[in-house]
Amino acid sequence: MVWLAALGGVFAFAITASLAYVRNRRISAERIEAMSAETRDLRLYVDRLESMLNTDEQRIIAWTDAGDAQGSRVGARPGARVGVWGVIPESSGVPRAPAQLLAFGSWLEPKSAERLEDHLLRLRASGEAFSLTLETRQQTFVEAVGRTAGASAVLRLSDLTGDRQQQAELGARNTRLAGELATLRALLDAMPAPAWQSDGDGHLTWANAAYAHAVDATDPASAVRGNIDFLDAAAREAIRRDRQPDGTFAARMPIVAAGERRIFEVTDARSLHGSAALAIDVTELDRIRKELRRTEEFHGRTLDQLATAVAIYGADRKLQFYNAAFRALWDLDPAFLDGNPEDGTVLDTLRAGRKLPEQADYRGWRTKMLESYQSLAAREFWWHLPDGRTLRVIANPHPQGGVTYIYENVTERLDLESRYNALIRVQGETLDNLSEAVAVFGSDGRLRLWNPAFGRIWGLADAQLDALPHVNDVVETCAATEDEADAWRQLAGSVTGLMDSRTHLAGRMERRDGMVLDYATVPLPDGGTLVTFVNVTDSVNVERALVEKNEALQQADELKNAFIQHVSYELRSPLTNIIGFAQLLSDPKFGELSDKQSEYADYILSSSSALLAIINDILDLATIDAGIMELDLSEVDVAHTVSAAVEGLKDRLAEANITLRTHVPGDIGTMLADERRLRQVLFNLIANAVRYSDDGGVVDVTCGRREGNIVFTVKDRGCGIPQDMIEAVFNRFVGHDSGARRRGAGLGLSIVKSFVELHGGEVEIESREGAGTTVTCTFPARPEASGRVAAE
Repeated sequence: MVWLAALGGVFAFAITASLAYVRNRRISAERIEAMSAETRDLRLYVDRLESMLNTDEQRIIAWTDAGDAQGSRVGARPGARVGVWGVIPESSGVPRAPAQLLAFGSWLEPKSAERLEDHLLRLRASGEAFSLTLETRQQTFVEAVGRTAGASAVLRLSDLTGDRQQQAELGARNTRLAGELATLRALLDAMPAPAWQSDGDGHLTWANAAYAHAVDATDPASAVRGNIDFLDAAAREAIRRDRQPDGTFAARMPIVAAGERRIFEVTDARSLHGSAALAIDVTELDRIRKELRRTEEFHGRTLDQLATAVAIYGADRKLQFYNAAFRALWDLDPAFLDGNPEDGTVLDTLRAGRKLPEQADYRGWRTKMLESYQSLAAREFWWHLPDGRTLRVIANPHPQGGVTYIYENVTERLDLESRYNALIRVQGETLDNLSEAVAVFGSDGRLRLWNPAFGRIWGLADAQLDALPHVNDVVETCAATEDEADAWRQLAGSVTGLMDSRTHLAGRMERRDGMVLDYATVPLPDGGTLVTFVNVTDSVNVERALVEKNEALQQADELKNAFIQHVSYELRSPLTNIIGFAQLLSDPKFGELSDKQSEYADYILSSSSALLAIINDILDLATIDAGIMELDLSEVDVAHTVSAAVEGLKDRLAEANITLRTHVPGDIGTMLADERRLRQVLFNLIANAVRYSDDGGVVDVTCGRREGNIVFTVKDRGCGIPQDMIEAVFNRFVGHDSGARRRGAGLGLSIVKSFVELHGGEVEIESREGAGTTVTCTFPARPEASGRVAAE
């Protein structure tokens, strides 16, 4: 029964469980069906929402976990879920790829990206909503709106179009301009130069601190409130008058600033809304510029005085300055040089004129020359020009760019060096072969240079001289007597003396061995002293003999002159009586003479007259020697004087059968001279020509004017004068005997020379033996001497 009861219970439980299972299964199937329908509805709703989001030009970004700021980056946190919806055209600057979209710094301007990330941090941390206008890297603008939706943070990005785009651009531009204006004003306010702005009516709207200081205001605001003007009336009028059509003005003008008159560079710009100006103090700059201009002009004038050519090229390789020597060196057109040609152009011009050294590779040489502009040190070149000149060219680069060329003409220097070296060798050979002793002592008194004659004269060995002894040592060695020691001490004092003015020393030394030396010292520019010794022993001996002979000759000459003068004066009186008595005897009034007596009386008269002429010549020469000869200057008819001189010689001409031809122009005129002495000169010249002419010969007397002088020429065709006697014909008592009538007293030409020179003239003689003699006397037509002329 128990078993049956248990079995019945099991069947009852199984039936009950089966009924319950069937019922629960039916209920579950109904619930699953309802949930499936709800899921389908939700999916349809979501699809509709996504379609709506994708159709609007916007991007939606949702973060399902409000994590920290790092959650704004994709994949920053493992638990952060990000959803991205919507589309914006790429022209808006917003990328399509979600990964690139969430990297805000890659497509937004740095400042916009920084602002967006900062607001997203606060949105996800505290739910703080925001609305921003962001600028992309493509200079477009998007709107960013952040909100919270449940536990999600949602960011919506919208492309701005139309008025909103323009408004965003204007806002961004306004912000940028406001920042730029603030920066610019901060810069101007920090500047030491006054700066200010004015409105359209000229009222001050802004000024910097320097402006307030310049107008003695406490601060810029006080200057603006008081409308204190920095410029005076004249400056304002100048700005109004000289403003350019574009509204700008720039000029330098004197302005009183902070109680001191200064020079300002004023720049003013005017627009429709007002004007702005800046005044820079250029007082020091102006002063320095003027000083620099004066310095450049001074340096230019100085360089123009240099014989060395100088050319200065700027950093642009254009000629900026050249001096006169540069223009003269290259003979270039000043207009070409004033046009500021480039360095290479100048080289090409010189090459075209064949003024540069011949080069096988001119382009390479030119490039090498122009490398001076990149060089840091001065470069030196040697140019051997086609015309034979040699130039030392120095290219000195400027620290600020450019090159200064210095062209030094060293042709003469090289020639002088060559000649100097040759001269040194010649002088060395000359000194070594001189018979005179030469020694040079330095400023320290030691021997520096000597020739072999110095050692021979003083008996000094080569080894002793090679030791370069001091002058005092030389004195001890060479001075044998007291007189020699005194002379050497003078030489030593001249060599080692400390006198302010070094002078020459000369003297004579007689040595114990009978040698006579002339010594002399010559101070040298380097402080040394040249000492020379000349052996004049033979000359001194000859001189002494000549002196003794000359004294004897002078005594004899004085005795001769005294005798001649005494005899001349003593003979003149009786000779005058003889002439007078002879004339009385020849006069028929005192009785008739026989032919023989008359012939003898004529001989007495002619001989007495000749003797009287000689005595008169001797007295004239004595008067000239005494320096008391007087010339009676007057206007002399030249033609008449020549005729008078010829008239006094007609008897001699007839006796010697000589033909005398005179050549005197009719317009010869007059001259200022002593007529009697001039006639005496002509008389002596003609008489001398007649004396040395052959029978039947011809004598020509010519007179003419030449360059303000009167020239008399007497030419004969006689025997002439030997060449060895031409130099002595003007000496006294010198004659040439070539025949019976040709021997005279030898005073005629001496008298001629003395009288011509007293008139300030000169005498010339030309003669050839067997061909005749020509004597030319040149008188100044208007001598400057007075009536009394002293003989030289």
